[in-house]
Amino acid sequence: MNIIKYYFQQNSRLYIYLQEIKKGWTVSDAVNHKVCPANRAKTGGWLPAALILGIELCERLSTMGIAVNLVTYLVAQCISLLQHQPILYKTTAIFATIQALGTGTLSLAAKLPQLRPPPCHPSMNHACKQANGFQMGILYVALYLIALGTGGLKSSVSGFGSDQFDEKDEMEKSQMAYFFNRFFLFISMGALTVVTVLVYIQDEVGRSRAYGICSVSMFLAILIFFSGHKRYRYKKSMGSPIVNIFQVIIAAIRKRNIDLPFNADLLYVDCPEASRIQHTDQLRFLDKAAIFAVGDFDGTAGSSPNPWKLCSVTRVEEVKMMIRLLPMWATTIIFWTTYAQMITFSVEQASTMERSIGNFQIPAGSLTVFFIVAIMITLAVYDRLIMPFWKKWKGKPGFTNLQRMAIGLVLSVFGMAAAALTERKRLSVARTSYTPTLPISIFWLIPQFFLVGSGEAFIYTGQLDFFITQSPLGMKTMSTGLFLTTLALGFFVSSFLVAVVKKVTEGEDGQGWLADNINHGRLDCFYGLLAMLGIINFVIYLVCAVWYRPRKPKADPKAGNVVNGSCAEEMC
Repeated sequence: MNIIKYYFQQNSRLYIYLQEIKKGWTVSDAVNHKVCPANRAKTGGWLPAALILGIELCERLSTMGIAVNLVTYLVAQCISLLQHQPILYKTTAIFATIQALGTGTLSLAAKLPQLRPPPCHPSMNHACKQANGFQMGILYVALYLIALGTGGLKSSVSGFGSDQFDEKDEMEKSQMAYFFNRFFLFISMGALTVVTVLVYIQDEVGRSRAYGICSVSMFLAILIFFSGHKRYRYKKSMGSPIVNIFQVIIAAIRKRNIDLPFNADLLYVDCPEASRIQHTDQLRFLDKAAIFAVGDFDGTAGSSPNPWKLCSVTRVEEVKMMIRLLPMWATTIIFWTTYAQMITFSVEQASTMERSIGNFQIPAGSLTVFFIVAIMITLAVYDRLIMPFWKKWKGKPGFTNLQRMAIGLVLSVFGMAAAALTERKRLSVARTSYTPTLPISIFWLIPQFFLVGSGEAFIYTGQLDFFITQSPLGMKTMSTGLFLTTLALGFFVSSFLVAVVKKVTEGEDGQGWLADNINHGRLDCFYGLLAMLGIINFVIYLVCAVWYRPRKPKADPKAGNVVNGSCAEEMC
């Protein structure tokens, strides 16, 4: 009997040991294409991440390739616009397909005479033929498909790419930092290709050919993306984030008159400690959603609580995490207001300056190339020099996301200061020169483009990293969308600021800081105002950064915790 008992004990220990090894092979919160625990060696990492980067490159090529010359195309045609797998993978695939259909439709509309009016040139003496209703309908369908596809793709592709790396594994966590840099590098590569190669093809070869290249590249990217479905890691869906947020807020409001317990351990929890988000002392009002009260359960034994009346500590902390993102979100909007000046007023400055190199004249709009080159140089230096050095010195893979955002804000302030000084120099030349093209080189504008471009490289990757890694696992798409709204709001704030400055500084002669003719205005004062607003915003940002408590990855539960759920294990 002792021999038999010893045999079973040894085999039991061996079984437990093998299970521990098996758990070490899997990623705790991800599954593969068969909905089985994701094998660390066979899924995720750089190969699937590269496929995701490819679809983002083609998305930029497609969107910007159409947007950059769309206005001139519409004018040329005399068209009057005034008359069973997790959600991120599916979202990326669906919206990439929608965008590909949109670009394909637009390329057909540019090619087939039946889908567009005859070309219209200003030199023609006769009236241009207007587009009919059917042709306008085709155009609107194409544009709306492109807009819909871009919006859905941008909000999901970066989150799905970050899912390929496990935050709880130190090696993969450092690889994730590189992923965000290369994600933006691929965006910049697509933009650079557009403003150089694709614009040339549109102007010299034909827009239908250029639009066709955009649509073909998107279809090829989709095929490549689908080819990696067995290698991807998929995070489990955790319900609607909007519903989860409202459940916590409503439950907390319902219990607003109940006092919080002195011990946070008395709050409701519904998962093992190893997989639980630890309680924090900030935003304690929301903790009331996790207080037990009469009526939270339906009364039957073993029943779950009503989620609109009682929420777990983990659910409450997820909502707190989203709320803590908001101050950092608000203080990065001003950067994109600064960015808006680089593609508006700075281009207007360039149009008045000497742009000739020999017999070649640089188009004013082509200064965007310097902007993109500055981004790519900054990303390359950071990726190949700064990150390895920082890892050897500090033991960390580069600057933190908050530090990168701070660097971006500082560089934007310096960029506006450089722009103000350059504009002052340009105005001094304009006062003594009466020629349309001022005798001052366009290369005086390079410092402001380089500083703001380098700032964008830091703040974009920092924001992307911050909003993805510091959000709850089930709210990555929502937090990515929150990040993208900073870009849109930056342009809205820019428009509002321009309108206010024009109104306030306008004199009796109708001129002001932002005169129609910038040689008669004081654009340098406007740039100085933006620099001052940037400094004030940076101080507020530092206060918010000190207040912010970063989310710490949960420890990898390799013992005693349900890694991917017993159901998933049994299914496989």
